[in-house]
Amino acid sequence: MPVKKQKDEEVTEVIEETPNLNTAVMPVDAPVPTVTTARTDQGSSESTYRRSPRTSSRPNTRTQRSSYSKPTDSYANSYSSSTNGQTNGQTNGQSSQTNGDSSYYNGEVISIKGMLEILPDYGVIRQETTIVNTSDFELPKDVYISQSQIRRFNLRMGDLIAGYARPPKEGERYLSLLRVESVEGMDPEEARKRPIFSKLTPIFPNEWMKLETVPDVISTRLIDLIAPIGRGQRAIIVAPPKAGKTWLLRDIANGITTNYPEVILLVALIGERPEEVTHFSRSVKGEVFASNFDEKADEQTRISEICLERAKRLAESGKDVVILMDSITRLARAYNMVAPPSGRTLTGGFDPAALYPAKHFFGAARKFEEGGSLTIVATALVDTGSRMDDVIFEEFKGTGNMELRLDRTLAERRVFPSIDIKSSSTRHEEYLLNKEDLEKVFRLRRMVDLLDDRDSTELVIERLKKTKTNKEFFDNLHKAQ
Repeated sequence: MPVKKQKDEEVTEVIEETPNLNTAVMPVDAPVPTVTTARTDQGSSESTYRRSPRTSSRPNTRTQRSSYSKPTDSYANSYSSSTNGQTNGQTNGQSSQTNGDSSYYNGEVISIKGMLEILPDYGVIRQETTIVNTSDFELPKDVYISQSQIRRFNLRMGDLIAGYARPPKEGERYLSLLRVESVEGMDPEEARKRPIFSKLTPIFPNEWMKLETVPDVISTRLIDLIAPIGRGQRAIIVAPPKAGKTWLLRDIANGITTNYPEVILLVALIGERPEEVTHFSRSVKGEVFASNFDEKADEQTRISEICLERAKRLAESGKDVVILMDSITRLARAYNMVAPPSGRTLTGGFDPAALYPAKHFFGAARKFEEGGSLTIVATALVDTGSRMDDVIFEEFKGTGNMELRLDRTLAERRVFPSIDIKSSSTRHEEYLLNKEDLEKVFRLRRMVDLLDDRDSTELVIERLKKTKTNKEFFDNLHKAQ
């Protein structure tokens, strides 16, 4: 018994020197408190180290949870320990690091800026550029944001957020948002009062976007003549394979960015070839959202939704936005793969439930009476040999207010742009053109109507090449008559 009494005395003495874990705020990576005991089974003492019963890899106190768990709504709590010179295990300006290869920082605050993507349980701010830091570790680009923070500032999918974040702890994938500085360039409290996209008043497009740039770019000059595009237009380019639709979209994009630098251009390439994505990114001054044809269907739909939501947030702020989509057919195919089955099937194996999200994308184009607009120019594939593609086009037929048809026969004869003039037009073009220009377009239409479909396109292209501007073209046309 004397031996047992000696053991109890030793243990009691050491425990009294151990910090009170119920009141102390300790970093997660702090050294583990130890208890020295005497083993007296054989009558001899031996020093061993055991983990304190109150310490574990998971915080045990309320104070620890509020300081070292995922970001909370209270940014003051997130920064509370930094005022004392100790943040997340940093003491006297010196940061400690954990074992292993995981990115881990202590006491460092990082400036971030990116677009918000809202997931079912949380949000992620996707940054475009790599974070510049002075440490040797590689930081992730994505930033975690909690649902409570999203609700507090009334954040929406596609918002451009600037603020500050802390680096990830051990076992975490993302940076964690600490403070929101601005939302879409506005104060967070002011951004909460933004209008909702669906509650704005849509009107007919009434501002013409002139695409004509230089004499050699015939495609945009021809579009201005036969199917003008206005701000808020819902345009569809009906194109068979190898008719030059991607090339035409590039010319439209360059025409918009050249003549209207204030217009924000977004390009959505869904199910596209990788080389086409690279070419678009290098030749167009706009933000490209791309998903290759070899990627999963849910990734293709996700990219399109992010692009659309980004455009909505800009339009809500009163800005003019243009989305060039290639193609709406492949987007509908992707939704046909991921949408829950409705139990009904259309011709070609297409589920009607997959039409709604694709139509939702295309139908978002509109001009707002309160200011701002969203223009969508999307391509639709026809004559591909797929019955499903024909069904998709038939469902979208008539939903747009501008239609541009490409002719495969003209493309095979190497006539570019291979636009079918007689089948291409804009609804309510009287809202876009003044009375004089409208009369010139009517005169051209009457002349083209006397010729064969393909001959009319070749004749107009030939005359356009002989003139430097569309004004000169109309003047010569008037003299010829």
